[in-house]
Amino acid sequence: MTTGTLITVAPTGAESAKAEVPALPVTLDELLLTAKECEALGAAVIHVHVRDDDARPTLDQGRLRDTVAVLRESTGLVVQLSSGGAVTDPEADRLAVLDAGPDMASCTMGTVNFGDDVFLNRWEFIVELHTRMQERGIVPEYEIFDLGHLAALHRLLGKHGLPAGGHVHVDFVMGVPGGMPGTTATLVAAQQMLRDLPAGTTFSATGIGRSALPVMLASLSAGGHLRVGMEDTVTYAKGQPVESNMQLVARAVGLAQLAQRPPLTTAEARELLGVTAARR
Repeated sequence: MTTGTLITVAPTGAESAKAEVPALPVTLDELLLTAKECEALGAAVIHVHVRDDDARPTLDQGRLRDTVAVLRESTGLVVQLSSGGAVTDPEADRLAVLDAGPDMASCTMGTVNFGDDVFLNRWEFIVELHTRMQERGIVPEYEIFDLGHLAALHRLLGKHGLPAGGHVHVDFVMGVPGGMPGTTATLVAAQQMLRDLPAGTTFSATGIGRSALPVMLASLSAGGHLRVGMEDTVTYAKGQPVESNMQLVARAVGLAQLAQRPPLTTAEARELLGVTAARR
């Protein structure tokens, strides 16, 4: 069991509207403030989506580059850009996310029904994303929305080799309508399938909406890590909206400490994920 806990904050996402969730950080200044606050509490990685001047999701290259530069200059966080964007974003724009030069980027391992939409990830696109990250020294976080995505990851690594940095890290995104449920039984099944992946593979788990708390508890008990943030849940408890990403990170830190697995520092996170080696 890993002795420390990697805590990732996903502060914004592409789904919630600012008008409906006023606390959502959508400007660069808001994002930077959130990043600093969450790093001070114990977050080591920030998973980033960006918004335009109207607070709509965008993959604008200038905004992505500015965001990476500001976060890198003003925090020690591992900067992970989303290559998923919004479900309507074309593949070319999603691949171009890598041009912004993040430390990490997400790599979703298959297509999944996403509520009333479809989050499309063709095999050829996955391979292109994986190999471009290898070439550029960008470390992937393989996003797993369903158990079959782990089989796809096994195939990808077998055919195209280990990721940049040499370490395989996955994030189980649980509780999306159309994907795997956010339950302890599902997490145990997913963890069992990690045995087919390279030795030392690590995982984080993300519970969407009301599955956030049970997924956190299950992940910690299984030796996994945590991703929390307003991308994934905007309700702290029944009838209680989330006030800030700090609130979610503080809860994750408290649970990690209770489990006697305190948060990893940013330096420890870079070593675990292979980010330092990849970016040399």
